[in-house]
Amino acid sequence: MPISTRIRGAIQNSSWIRRMFEEGAELKARLGAGQVFDFTLGNPDLEPPDRFMAELVKAAADLTPGLHAYMPNAGLLQTRQALAGMLSRTHDLEFKAQDVVVTCGASGGLNIILKALLDPGDEVVILAPYFPEYLFYADNHGGVAKVVETDEHFLPDLDRLTAALSPMTRAVIINSPNNPTGQIYDADTLKELGRFLTHHAGRHGRPVYLVADEPYRHLVYDGAVVPSVFAAYPNTLLATSFSKDLSIPGERLGYVAVSPMATGRGELEGALVLANRILGFVNAPALMQRVVAAVTDVTLDITPYARRRELFCDVLTQAGYKFFQPQGAFYLFPQAPGGDDLNCVERLKEENILAVPGRGFGRAGYFRMAFCVSEQVIAAAAPGFARARKKMAG
Repeated sequence: MPISTRIRGAIQNSSWIRRMFEEGAELKARLGAGQVFDFTLGNPDLEPPDRFMAELVKAAADLTPGLHAYMPNAGLLQTRQALAGMLSRTHDLEFKAQDVVVTCGASGGLNIILKALLDPGDEVVILAPYFPEYLFYADNHGGVAKVVETDEHFLPDLDRLTAALSPMTRAVIINSPNNPTGQIYDADTLKELGRFLTHHAGRHGRPVYLVADEPYRHLVYDGAVVPSVFAAYPNTLLATSFSKDLSIPGERLGYVAVSPMATGRGELEGALVLANRILGFVNAPALMQRVVAAVTDVTLDITPYARRRELFCDVLTQAGYKFFQPQGAFYLFPQAPGGDDLNCVERLKEENILAVPGRGFGRAGYFRMAFCVSEQVIAAAAPGFARARKKMAG
């Protein structure tokens, strides 16, 4: 067998998102891209802000020797200082440069966190619906993923958490604004979760870390606010990226921030830096670090996403679908008519509409669609949504 049994199993259980994307590519090749309405991938389609582009050109034109050399594994000091200042203003805490490790995207950040925290067999609690790669990230570092369902509003259910947490629990991953639901955890929810984790850690004499994955923090609608997770719980690590904030997912730049109040703060930060090296990241891209250091106060104009959300919600409402209107991110997660998400996705595919079944996110009976596509695509898909809904009703 040319590959490991472990990877073979991972391939067989790989992301539904990619699976549906690949089916869509075949459909587009056969019918033409203009005849297919693809809502599978959360790939930002807006261009980066003008100021980002200006700083990129400026950084690329800088011929100072040594700018493209190796650097400390934690990242450029000037970048970490700029990010620490931004974090201090956002969260009303005093962050220092050493509290920040610049990473290859949020995924790189999550992997160095779990590498730093987990011993073999340690448990990582993941709230469903979830970003499917979390399962792989936990497995990468010898962790055991324990999936816990959220409530009907896609918020943490403390009764279910009580049943799931054990002396082996080392981390709880949360994602707010959430992919795939668009739900935002409000301040009261976070504080309640923090009290719960404090009580659990006190009973077992071992820190439990809250890992907040926040790449969609600045993609919010209707005046919604993403509260500070650091204010809710001292043992918090935040992983995020600039992929959505600045619409640069291909540049693979993010960071991890350690709460100034975290238990074992210094040792933890040292472990994150080492993990960045030994996992093969070494350091995040130098050019992008210099660029983002100059634009920590810049975010994407999400007005187009807001318009698309409203249009998509109107299309689905008129077709008779039931759904939670997302507060953030750029996804809709409607209920599958009849409760069968696979059947729903197949009926939509008959109308050349591509969506992802909810079971790929740990919640069967729903389906996910990304609205980081043009308004023309959403509007053109409207008749197909209505026809598919009638088929499912029948």
